[in-house]
Amino acid sequence: MKKLIALLSFLLAFPALALDGLEILKKVDRNLEPESSESLRKLINIEPNGQKKEFVLYTVRKGRDQVVGLFLAPESDKGRATLRQGDNMWLYIPEVGKPMRITSMQSVTGGVFNNADILRIDYTAEYGVEALADDKEQHLLTLKAKTGEVAYDKLRMWVDKKALLPVTIECYAASGMLIKTLHFKDIKDFGGGIKRPATVETDSPLFKGFKSVMIYGQIKKREFPDEVFTLNYLPRVGDLRK
Repeated sequence: MKKLIALLSFLLAFPALALDGLEILKKVDRNLEPESSESLRKLINIEPNGQKKEFVLYTVRKGRDQVVGLFLAPESDKGRATLRQGDNMWLYIPEVGKPMRITSMQSVTGGVFNNADILRIDYTAEYGVEALADDKEQHLLTLKAKTGEVAYDKLRMWVDKKALLPVTIECYAASGMLIKTLHFKDIKDFGGGIKRPATVETDSPLFKGFKSVMIYGQIKKREFPDEVFTLNYLPRVGDLRK
């Protein structure tokens, strides 16, 4: 009887725990980026010998799972555009003139950041909260992918309790292997109520000695029509900056 009572107590407590974790995750999403916004980022890939390659990316997003990106630099990538709608992703290359399917685990920049990192949608769109733990300064969320199409099967996310922003995220495969770690640094006030880490660094045991850095130069709220997030609009993404 005591075991039954204990089990019932656990089952009753778990939904409340998950709900608390979900609310934290929702706030993390909105604190990182407004639901409809545009941003400018620099992505830097650093090789073990110190050699660097830099990309400049203009990104717009709408809702929880629609993202479009446009490469402004280097010259060899200028004009390339990407579209993400949920789990589906495409790359448009002007010389080809036709969008090509890409996957979340590929990387359009060739660094440690994959396409899911570069075209990030809301965490709540891809993950459910499996567990929540606390210490004095941070929440620890254990997140489980909702489908097999998600880049990482599980995330361990440490969240600053006061700012409700991620500090560190460990990304795992279904096998339990650590794929990469994301480090969020340099909290900056971008204006318009947006205050978030300006720098995201990643390293991976699968790419020893390699490192990639994402630096946000600008984020601001902006509304976009639905047509922006379609394959037909990809050749015209640059018009949004005029």
